[in-house]
Amino acid sequence: MRRLAEMQGARSCVPQLLLLSSCVCAAAGYPFRTPLDLDVTPRITVLSSGLQGCRRFQSSAVNYSTMLLEPDSERLYVGARGAVFALNASDISASSPLTIEWEASPEQKRQCLLKGKDNKTECFNHIRFLQRFNSSHLYMCGTYAFGPLCAYIDERRFVMSSQPEEGRDKCPYGPLTGYTGLIIDQQMYTASQYEFRSFPDIRRNSPSPTLKTEDAPTRWLNEADFVSSALVRESLGDDDKIYFFFTEKSQEQTTSYSHSRVTRVARVCKGDRGGRLTLQKRWTSFLKARLMCSLPEYDFHFNMLRSMFVMPSHTPQDTLFYGIFGLEWKKVKVSAVCRFSLSDVQDAFQGPYMENQNSGLKWKEYTGKIPDPRPGSCITNDLRARGINFSTSLPDDVLDFVRRHPLMSQQIQPSDKRPLLFRRTTDYTRMALHRIQALDGQTYHVLYIGTDEGWLHKAVEVNGQLHIIEELQLFDEPQPVNNLLISTKQMSVYVGSPSGVVQLPLSNCHRYTSCYDCIFARDPHCAWNRAQCVDVMAHTDRSTLIQDIQQGNRGCAEISSADVVLRSRSVRVGDDVLLQCELSSNLATPFWTLNDNELQGYGLSSGFRTGTDGLLIIEAQQDQSGLYTCFSVENNINVAVVAYNVSIRLDLPPPPPAEPTEVPYSHPVTPPAPTEHPSSERPLPPPPGPLLPRSELLSPRSMEAMYLSIITILGGLCVVLTVVLIYVGFCLRLGHRGKYSLRTAAAAYPNNKRHKRNRKQHRNSSQMELKTISSHCNGNGICNGVSKQHNSDIQDGGFLQIVPGEGHPSPNKETPPPAPPLPPTLQLPSPGYEIPNGLSATLPSVLRRINGNSYMLLRQSESENTSPNCYSFAEELNKILEKRKHTQLLPRPDESSV
Repeated sequence: MRRLAEMQGARSCVPQLLLLSSCVCAAAGYPFRTPLDLDVTPRITVLSSGLQGCRRFQSSAVNYSTMLLEPDSERLYVGARGAVFALNASDISASSPLTIEWEASPEQKRQCLLKGKDNKTECFNHIRFLQRFNSSHLYMCGTYAFGPLCAYIDERRFVMSSQPEEGRDKCPYGPLTGYTGLIIDQQMYTASQYEFRSFPDIRRNSPSPTLKTEDAPTRWLNEADFVSSALVRESLGDDDKIYFFFTEKSQEQTTSYSHSRVTRVARVCKGDRGGRLTLQKRWTSFLKARLMCSLPEYDFHFNMLRSMFVMPSHTPQDTLFYGIFGLEWKKVKVSAVCRFSLSDVQDAFQGPYMENQNSGLKWKEYTGKIPDPRPGSCITNDLRARGINFSTSLPDDVLDFVRRHPLMSQQIQPSDKRPLLFRRTTDYTRMALHRIQALDGQTYHVLYIGTDEGWLHKAVEVNGQLHIIEELQLFDEPQPVNNLLISTKQMSVYVGSPSGVVQLPLSNCHRYTSCYDCIFARDPHCAWNRAQCVDVMAHTDRSTLIQDIQQGNRGCAEISSADVVLRSRSVRVGDDVLLQCELSSNLATPFWTLNDNELQGYGLSSGFRTGTDGLLIIEAQQDQSGLYTCFSVENNINVAVVAYNVSIRLDLPPPPPAEPTEVPYSHPVTPPAPTEHPSSERPLPPPPGPLLPRSELLSPRSMEAMYLSIITILGGLCVVLTVVLIYVGFCLRLGHRGKYSLRTAAAAYPNNKRHKRNRKQHRNSSQMELKTISSHCNGNGICNGVSKQHNSDIQDGGFLQIVPGEGHPSPNKETPPPAPPLPPTLQLPSPGYEIPNGLSATLPSVLRRINGNSYMLLRQSESENTSPNCYSFAEELNKILEKRKHTQLLPRPDESSV
């Protein structure tokens, strides 16, 4: 009675501890508290081995960071470390590419080493700039081992047409320095920190007149890190403008700005010539404003700009800017995508100015008189009519005002006042967009977004939000995406990385095998033609195609689907049965019926566990026989996947004994498969033999002791988690930088040598390790049986869900004996092998989240004070195997497909 009271007391403490942990997480979860509709899960996950239509280019060079592809060009120009390549745009893996070798000289490398630079990364010639100069030549610049040089390329012969020229004012010294550049009408506009001790600068280098930003008395750029630039053609009579996007140190020291760095957009006029006396060889049109990408309901701001893509339109006013934003904390992975309109940017530059008082750090909105013409304006027809034809004709008071007021007061908000997309545990690096008209007549923007681990996310913008269609693993080894380009002519997306270049088709509609699968994808490139999923762009007659981008669930109701696969299972009473049901979509959830009725209840006493990999029948009974059907539920549509005719009987014969084979003891083991017989000539079952005595390890008393130990361990773990989360919240409130995350790991067989070594190494570093066998396939944990390390955050807000096991009281008070050693005579079958009762041999690596519950493994450190009531996974596996060894099954289960 006293022990039963202790168990009840432990049970009552667990919910309280979990509630306390949840409260601490809610208080300390900032910045991880985010609206669920923005933290989008990719619908389909495709590993590198499953990529279709993928072409690759690699060479002895590395760091393929610069690419040039013109709309009608048949060549893709790629700049790498020490080389430039001209690839066939239709197939980059086709013949040997044209190559220009341009390595730094040994003398320049020696000088680089004398400057204290890294001989493995910096003392090389990294191509940082590669663009068209005129109809016959390209222009490129490289770091040249911290001595930048530039050169012209004869496009027809693909050779350097002249000796390299000085590039100190055109190219940065290092390979990682923020940099952007454009060639417009044979004039070069660049932005970077050019020299080691120089200030960041926006320059027009050639031809004359050369211009740059001002440093005194007001510094226009403050530790700026540039990421992108773009030319925007204005209406007739106005001067075209060049926009630069960057992150810099904050100048606005107010209570509303909580970060030391902010994101900016700056603007200069293409026809700017500088001032006559004031601002000589300086921009007279430079203005900058702050870009805001934030979650206003949480008062949280993304203060680092990583990439910007400009989507031009038929009219300049409809131009859109799509930016990737992150956090200043380098160890915290988080990304957001925000969209801005050109009209909002122009409104900010027409708004009030900021003023720096007494050359200090306090900036406030300027409320005094603004001179005429408006400072920072381009030369327009109205000014020409007043006799001001060039910037050199502007009055000195206007130029002096520009010199002291480069910052605008109005902040530029996203189009929908919030991000289009938010992703935890993901650092997006580059982005490209493709505009396509769908069957409903609307034009959709399809985004291709690369990550720092070599994944490519394809998403479509629908009603101000992004739906991630698929995520593609581009490389086996994680590496960042350095560049992204799209060719509508080739219908390809090109990805540059440190190791090579990858070419992929814009869509792969044949991946979807059914009407609903095609419709659920909501891919504007794909539609169902009543037979297969096809590419919309390849069909001129679209009258018979079915597509639904807005809802993703309409159009397939009257389409006859293929017959559902029917399988048979025959098992003995008391055995566990796993009915597998793999769901291809990360957004789908399973739904099971028994004899066409919804399967009720999945609690601890129901005898069922369900998850996205299948249904587990625990200790099957005869009344659980029947027809089990698995449905995939997505977008409120039920689609049958597989059906099982399960027969649970008492009179099943035992399997024939298997011949033992000698294998090393350390190998993982599993029971051998029963001998198969043709279904038409199945032998008569022999009379059932006497059952072997049940192991003491599975006695009710042993289960009770194990349950009590597990509850005690979980209670202690909750206390530890509570203390840790309070500390994390305290650190975050103090502004400490760091990444705090709870991760689940897929369970693995612990009986191999590597596992034993790892346990030995971590014996003193971890007192307890809690692992789940599975998690929901939504970008976290195991997806379709494959561990995805790149996205291992805890689902449902980051809380750890704990599900107790089942315990059975027993009057027996003896301590359970230790588990016997694993038999060395059994051999692990090949992957995918299925034990006759339906329990997959790869169960620990297949099962995922079980509708809010999880199959869980508790592994305690192998210290001397380990409780005898707690067992490692090896011991638990051994008990199951011991139980299976005495289980009587059919020699060959009846299995058929219709």
